[in-house]
Amino acid sequence: MTAVLTRSPFAQTWLRDPWSPQSAVAEGPVPAADVYREGEDLVARLDLPGVDPATDITVEVEGRKLVVRGERKDQRSEESEGRRISEVRFGSFRRTVTLPKTVDGDAVRASYDAGVLTVTVPGVFAGTTPQRIEVTTAA
Repeated sequence: MTAVLTRSPFAQTWLRDPWSPQSAVAEGPVPAADVYREGEDLVARLDLPGVDPATDITVEVEGRKLVVRGERKDQRSEESEGRRISEVRFGSFRRTVTLPKTVDGDAVRASYDAGVLTVTVPGVFAGTTPQRIEVTTAA
């Protein structure tokens, strides 16, 4: 039995990356991200191995958006037994997270360790409590 995978127009329209606008997907590879709430803070962890955080990554707050953008410039060469192997990975990326309210950019913290960028937006969920909605069933 042979399985054929096709790209559905439905999937292209509705199953997009929820953290990035369509234009960001066209810019290049989008890094994997884990965005979660920790108390009143928002924490975003992005996998960015092989980048120099001082020169290749920009973290900005634009209104109610947290924007992480940068460029991958990774090149490796290896020579053995008269053969040369060269691997080049490069391209720009952009990841956007919509915040529940505007924040002061000076309060945002970003750190890079072992290929993972961690961005913390403190107090962005302060004063917001989840409201439970009752689910009714048909009789």
